[in-house]
Amino acid sequence: MITDSIIYSTLLLVSLGAVIAFVLFVVSKKFYVYEDPLIAQVEDLLPSANCAGCGFPGCKSFAEKLVVTEDISDLFCPVGGNDVMKMVAETLGKEVTEKDPTVAVVRCQGSCEVRPKTTEYQGPKSCAISSLIYSGETDCQYGCLGDGDCVAVCKFDAMFMDESTGLPIVITDKCTSCGMCVEACPRDIIEMRPKNKKDLKIYVGCLNEEKGGIAKKACSVACIGCSKCEEVCPKDAITMVNNLAYIDPKYCTLCRKCVPVCPTNSIIETNFPPKKEKKVPVQPAEEEKLINSKTDA
Repeated sequence: MITDSIIYSTLLLVSLGAVIAFVLFVVSKKFYVYEDPLIAQVEDLLPSANCAGCGFPGCKSFAEKLVVTEDISDLFCPVGGNDVMKMVAETLGKEVTEKDPTVAVVRCQGSCEVRPKTTEYQGPKSCAISSLIYSGETDCQYGCLGDGDCVAVCKFDAMFMDESTGLPIVITDKCTSCGMCVEACPRDIIEMRPKNKKDLKIYVGCLNEEKGGIAKKACSVACIGCSKCEEVCPKDAITMVNNLAYIDPKYCTLCRKCVPVCPTNSIIETNFPPKKEKKVPVQPAEEEKLINSKTDA
């Protein structure tokens, strides 16, 4: 009796398993969703960063968009860059538009020396939280909060907090231009700008829209809206909006004429060689005087 019950139970379980397997097989066939094999091929070409810098949640969804879209000239993977997009285009038989590489820049230079603290915040160290509940530990309501939300979200170790200044530093060689730091900053002080040859950049390191006196009181290197940079720019690359200068990288030729006229040194120039001092030619009359003076001596 015991042996028969074991056999019957085993047969029942086997039969039940077979029925379930058949049902699952029928369901899988009925609701099967076809996936274009090109999607997997394109996904393999992408860097698998899943950083959302392309505008999609991950590389898989971006690959799907690339496959189903006829014109992919507006789609771009900032991490893979032009090389990856060219391989994707070859795989899909489509054309892509080559784009100039960009890099993140921090448009604030309000270190502790130039932007003194006026309050002290006791609470979670998060820029997102700080920006919601108070204006910051200084009188500047536009500058960096210094809690490092941008550094925390960077997947490529391309940023770190400088302890001496309290500001984030971008490591240009590691920056993939994914844009995660831009999204994480509640003050919008991080901007993607063209990575020019030798990483030459000129931009205004300030976002303070207060009038000159108020801005200067909060930070000694704040833009005071004097318009001197705008006046000397030969390419009309500088505009004044809300008491603040902005240098448009599309029109800026990196001539640096705006840099020396800024009274507060709020314009940042990076990786430029030092300017050579112009030698003033000595006039013949003055040269003769110098020779005579040396002779008399």
